[in-house]
Amino acid sequence: MANRLLGVISALPEELAHLSDRSGDIREIGGLAFWRGEIAGREAVFVESGAGKVNAGVATSLLLDRFDCRALLLCGVAGGLDPALGVGDVVIGTSNTQHDFGIHRDGGFHTIQPGSRPSLGQEWAPGYPLADPLVARLRAAAAGMALEALPESVGVGRRVPAVHFGAILTGDAFVNADALRERLHRTFGAQAVEMEGGAVAQVARRWGDDIAFVNVRCLSDLAGSDSHVDFRAFLPVAARSASQVAHRLAPVI
Repeated sequence: MANRLLGVISALPEELAHLSDRSGDIREIGGLAFWRGEIAGREAVFVESGAGKVNAGVATSLLLDRFDCRALLLCGVAGGLDPALGVGDVVIGTSNTQHDFGIHRDGGFHTIQPGSRPSLGQEWAPGYPLADPLVARLRAAAAGMALEALPESVGVGRRVPAVHFGAILTGDAFVNADALRERLHRTFGAQAVEMEGGAVAQVARRWGDDIAFVNVRCLSDLAGSDSHVDFRAFLPVAARSASQVAHRLAPVI
């Protein structure tokens, strides 16, 4: 855990702003800037990957190969899928699934595990679940954690967000449609959708089952067409909330 070098990834600079001050030595590889620092007293390498699965996969591969990171933390914002959750809530992923990798058939789209070949009898069930001992450590670390009330400028009132555990979906398209949000929640029972986590999980699994990966996401909206949130005003708030949870979890990953 704490003696393993931690790789910390965010897609956007606003998401990294509360995780690292970029004061460490910077090394550029493949157009990405990596720098060393600390999070919650733990040595880490930070990178701003850019949005999307390919960017996240490249950043993850370099963290694992060039820096020998053996634990990974992804932190940022996401769209909410579960109607029981609200804007500002933080989801800690217990599994990461790429919802847009699969097969188009007359009966609809069927999600399968990236890289699998069902025609050869290979296991195709999608998703990368976290190991039970890791989830137990995360739950213990997050127990009793209280988040700050959202400012009025966000546009949803002074609600107090909460921390949840659940499944997170990943796809290379921004979800801004009620019908798709409802289908994703109904099909996968997931709580959030974003554009990087499933790729990080896939790369980490290729490096070995001992690579721990934790995905922390603050919900910016309900991933539907009717959102009253000013995303530009909310992004710094969401990033701060997600980073507070990330700091709490970093020592146990």
